[in-house]
Amino acid sequence: MSLQKKTSTVRVAGIDCGTNSIRLMIADVSSEGMSVIVPKTMEVVRLGQDIDRTHRFAPDALERTFAAARRFADIIERYDADVVRFVATSATRDASNKDEFEDEIERLLGVRPEVIPGTTEARLSFLGATNAAWQRPGGAPYLVVDLGGGSTELVLGGAGEKQGSVAASISLNIGSVRMSERHLHDDPPSNVEIRDAVADIDEHLTRALSSVALHRTATLIGVSGTVTTMSLLALGEREYSREKVDGAVVSFDAAQQACDRIVHMPRSVMAEMPLIHPGRRDVIAGGALVWSRLLTKLAAEVAADGRLIDSYIASEQGLLDGLVLDRGRELLGLGGSTLAH
Repeated sequence: MSLQKKTSTVRVAGIDCGTNSIRLMIADVSSEGMSVIVPKTMEVVRLGQDIDRTHRFAPDALERTFAAARRFADIIERYDADVVRFVATSATRDASNKDEFEDEIERLLGVRPEVIPGTTEARLSFLGATNAAWQRPGGAPYLVVDLGGGSTELVLGGAGEKQGSVAASISLNIGSVRMSERHLHDDPPSNVEIRDAVADIDEHLTRALSSVALHRTATLIGVSGTVTTMSLLALGEREYSREKVDGAVVSFDAAQQACDRIVHMPRSVMAEMPLIHPGRRDVIAGGALVWSRLLTKLAAEVAADGRLIDSYIASEQGLLDGLVLDRGRELLGLGGSTLAH
């Protein structure tokens, strides 16, 4: 699957392998932008199972991920992608046995995973999210927050003459899986567990202020399954809908109420809610706490600057869109690869 000749369009298959899920998207990229051929396909594989404690991939977690990769390989072949880009994030950065994972993925898909640092993950998420958001209300500077299973990326940018420019970014080791495995063991979590998780999250967010000037934010864009799920809950939806959530404007108050509801909800009740993916039920409380504390911190920082921010844009477009667009631009000689360094 390599380019045979110079062309004005390239078909890129992108795979984003995170701590909780693995996702595939195939799109044609040109100088005009990106046209999706195969919409995002997600499988919850929990590659990062126990990795915060063991710093190793569990054998069953690897097998779940390899099974998904085999299914993705069939789809990629069917749609005749020119090139495959496989990006691995937080869990793989932390795994001492990542060579075992990388070797098998290369055998299955013909491409070795790019284990990208958190700063690159942040920049690609920013590219994907803002590629669809430039004409949305609020304007720059944009703060894009990608809340994953193992880490959360914060990226501020988009101001000035160069749309898409990144002013600052940071990757924090606070995600839905990591916080849940580290702190939230009861069902539902106890007040002590919630208190400890909040203290952990707040410590990371305070540290983020030294790298990212949150007070400058004009528009907040929230990315990832946790954020979009919480957003749909805040909007009163009963089932997951990409069409309804992508670009939706959600008030901080409604999101905070949804987060609080989820944090205190037994998993047996979640099981009756089609909105919540079965693979998220045991970790979404951790993600809800991260999102809730981020909204609280951001509102306070902006208020201290004499302004008000009380809503955000939920986005279905993030890291996966960014890595596909970036790789396509690079292959077409449009300068995309600068984001990956």
